[in-house]
Amino acid sequence: MRLIGLAGWSGAGKTTLLARLIPALAARGIAVSTVKHAHHAFDIDQPGKDSHTHRQAGARQVLVSSSNRWALMSELRGAPEPPLAELLRKLDPVDLVIVEGFKRDSHPKIEVFRAANGKPWLHPQDPAIRAAATDTPPPGPLPFAGIDEVERVADLLLAHAAPWPS
Repeated sequence: MRLIGLAGWSGAGKTTLLARLIPALAARGIAVSTVKHAHHAFDIDQPGKDSHTHRQAGARQVLVSSSNRWALMSELRGAPEPPLAELLRKLDPVDLVIVEGFKRDSHPKIEVFRAANGKPWLHPQDPAIRAAATDTPPPGPLPFAGIDEVERVADLLLAHAAPWPS
């Protein structure tokens, strides 16, 4: 399994780019999984559903299964958030895992940068950023592709992904 991250400020277009990269990589025969860091209060469950009732009653884990998919929800109940490495161990093996968020972790990353966001570049302070997907050339010698050049961004992802576990 290989690992690469997409890092950037909110509004830079990470999710939009990722939604375009996954089918481009799949067309190359590459099996992709993703890990997304979310805000503290996110919820994938809905009030009124049995699984939600189970969680609200205090279940540590609730597994929901159907003929189309299954999902495992784990409640931390005050325990610390698991580190990225622990979360990655929960995934089935694939060719490439793309991590969205976790920008402070040390895995190799592609910076997603949009000038109109008005935010500073991350790569000058993050040596784990190996390249950029951007609408403007980055400062310095960082390799980059245009944010809308999906095939070129896919090439950068594959060139800079690292084996995991490393």
